Amino acid sequence: MMSKLTHRAFLIATTGVLFSTLSACSTVNDSTAVEPVQSTTSQYDLTHMLQQAQASNPEPIDNGAQFTPNKHHKTLVNYVEQMALDLVDTMQTELDVSIAVTSFVDLDASLNNSSQLGNQLSESFIHQLQKFGYGIVDFKTTDHIAMTARGDFVFSRDIEQLADKHIASHVLSGTLIYRSNGVEVNARIIDINSKRVIASSNKTLPYYVLNNADIHLQRASIN
Repeated sequence: MMSKLTHRAFLIATTGVLFSTLSACSTVNDSTAVEPVQSTTSQYDLTHMLQQAQASNPEPIDNGAQFTPNKHHKTLVNYVEQMALDLVDTMQTELDVSIAVTSFVDLDASLNNSSQLGNQLSESFIHQLQKFGYGIVDFKTTDHIAMTARGDFVFSRDIEQLADKHIASHVLSGTLIYRSNGVEVNARIIDINSKRVIASSNKTLPYYVLNNADIHLQRASIN
């Protein structure tokens, strides 16, 4: 009888120790599940991604290449409007001035060579500056109208037919520089008496804008 009681007590004690051991293991596993170990490895290795991108494009981009968009809505008038606004913003004189607008010329040794672009710019600036309220003088207007079989004319480049009096206080003109991506235009308004620059603007006209406007960059032929 005592031997059976002793054996039963041993089994109960052994079972209690095993249950305690399993409970401790379960507690450790639950603690690990609640607070997982954070991985120090980033999901995206940015350095490796950059290296792969550089390897797929080994040739550097040529910044000097001429950019030509497939579609655009820019016109020559848009650029002239921006330049006219620059001139008005930098104007260092009163509004009551009379401005003569001349052809824009190539920036060369003579400063006497113009083109279709140079003449088109001067024509566009006449309209844009007048919109801002500045007085524009058209010095190519003669004192009479010439009526011929080909038409009736009031414009001339014959100096003898033009007014010899001082009709403008300022002149607007500029230079053209031919770059790899377009024509750089430097415009300025100058006081005729003092030769002081009272306003200026600088823009580069892309070649694709000039091509769409059918602007030819050859020197103009004046007859």
